[in-house]
Amino acid sequence: RLHLVTWNVGTASPPPDVTSLLQLDSLGPTMDMYVIGLQEVNSRITNFLSDLAFDDPWSIFFMTVLSPLGYIKLSSIRMQGLLLLIFVKHIHLPFIRDIHTQYTRTGLYGYWGNKGGVTIRMSLYGHSICFMNCHLPAHMENTEQRLDDFEKILEMQFEGENIPSTLDHDVLFWFGDLNFRIADYGIHFVRESINNKRYSLLWDKDQLNMAKKKEAFLQEFIEGPLQFKPTYKFDLYSDVYDTSEKKRKPAWTDRILWRVKSLCQHAAKEGQFSEEERTISVTLNNYISHMSYGISDHKPVTGTFGLELKPLVSDPLVTLNPEGEWSAEHDVLINYSAVPEFPSSAWDWIGLFKVTFRHANDYITYAWVEDDEISSNKDGKQVYMSAAEIPDVGGEFVLCYYSNNLQSIVGISQPFQIQPNRTLIGRDLTKEENSWTRKTDNLESCEEF
Repeated sequence: RLHLVTWNVGTASPPPDVTSLLQLDSLGPTMDMYVIGLQEVNSRITNFLSDLAFDDPWSIFFMTVLSPLGYIKLSSIRMQGLLLLIFVKHIHLPFIRDIHTQYTRTGLYGYWGNKGGVTIRMSLYGHSICFMNCHLPAHMENTEQRLDDFEKILEMQFEGENIPSTLDHDVLFWFGDLNFRIADYGIHFVRESINNKRYSLLWDKDQLNMAKKKEAFLQEFIEGPLQFKPTYKFDLYSDVYDTSEKKRKPAWTDRILWRVKSLCQHAAKEGQFSEEERTISVTLNNYISHMSYGISDHKPVTGTFGLELKPLVSDPLVTLNPEGEWSAEHDVLINYSAVPEFPSSAWDWIGLFKVTFRHANDYITYAWVEDDEISSNKDGKQVYMSAAEIPDVGGEFVLCYYSNNLQSIVGISQPFQIQPNRTLIGRDLTKEENSWTRKTDNLESCEEF
């Protein structure tokens, strides 16, 4: 289950709550993956430079919301105001590989990143998946420029060997502030149709729908029905369309589309795929806007999908687990084994993480798999972690194996307990007792006075 968000946040700070946006209050099964595409994230030079050095406020915000629920930030990419974040459940980490990011500038003839696309691709259980967050040129008259820019973004190449081109991925998700408008109809007709919830009257004049009828490369993209109000342009903190002097005509600028490669091949061959041949399918479960969010003049749009995959990869590259009881009173051991074809490196490491860790660099401590190795045989290897690095307070943790060659976590242990340091607890209790005695003595002195 994949939940995809697109939102032009208009340089605003995160809202107080995103429970409904992320469907965290849903009674159904939890999501396996969140894909969050933002446009117009605050990119004033001071903000942008600080965000390059540290995580930006939006990334921190979503990590704070999702990490306690068992999601980690798998990857992210930012180009000025464009930001793309992907969060996944821990259980899927060993089966997500070959993660690559890229961006394409289209503003100012390709020299400026205020418009363009940011992309993350990966292998998910052996299937190639690509996510593309775009911000295309604005204004009614720029339809051709929007199409030209999107074609340029599609031509973007990832760095590395044997990585498919964008359109060669098994599934490609295309979303963002695509800025297509409603042509021909006047503002009064558009607003009246919206007020009467007769959205279908406007579909034929939606510029993206019109372009899909003419442009062959767009016809391969699928979109759910636009059964929600146009998401642009609103007065801030309201559900009232633009009352400024410009009185912008409402439009479905914020969209989510997808393309399944096997369906395109099927259409080209005019054959019939059997169930055995179809290894991946995408089902749209809902496609809605969220009117309650008013921090910008756009309303966020979400698509919830079911991805049905026949796993081409079913075993983790690395299996690992803690040896014996762990505490900070002694050095501890980690057992791990890798599949024969695993491309190990001297720069691989095993990290100790809290179960609510936020991303791959959010470790408590780590051990180098070569420098800290203490034994090796055909069944596996052992590395150690120093007692000095183990948290005294204990708690629930996981171990993760990070592959330098693959730039991702390729193995994760089951959650396990680290016992509190009894020596430290005894010392702390003694300190607390002494502190309480002093406070009591002082109180008695005050009463005597």
